[in-house]
Amino acid sequence: MTAEPTLADDEARLAEIAAGLEQSLLATLPVWLEQQVRSRLPDVDSGRLAAEISATMAEFASSLARVLRADVDDGAGNPLAVVRAATVRVTQLLREGGAVAVARDEFDVRAFPDDLYGLGPAAFVDVDESLHEPGLMWGAARAHVHLRRRRERTT
Repeated sequence: MTAEPTLADDEARLAEIAAGLEQSLLATLPVWLEQQVRSRLPDVDSGRLAAEISATMAEFASSLARVLRADVDDGAGNPLAVVRAATVRVTQLLREGGAVAVARDEFDVRAFPDDLYGLGPAAFVDVDESLHEPGLMWGAARAHVHLRRRRERTT
């Protein structure tokens, strides 16, 4: 008979899942950003695009680490919001390059007023299919740890 995982076990598993999601996002985001820009502005200056993506990734990496490594009770945000914020530099590049803004629904305009090109993903799968499962696992593991802590505090 195996022992029930402890809270410490669950927290360690959350950290493992977060580390995997972090590595996957760091690998896929630059490719996705480049694809998004090139699909909207095919004649973009490659050097400028590379520089903007490089600067974005430096900011993204630290913001993502802060969110994924934060204690569950700290409410540091969620990684998908960090991904959405990572579109700011390339949005500016598209704007400067004369890319045509896309039609967006009322919710998107209200929720993401600066996302003129509809870059902000609604889900991890919008960035890369490989992010779907790790994103769901992170959210479930985080919720599980949060609920378990609350449950153990009251007993």
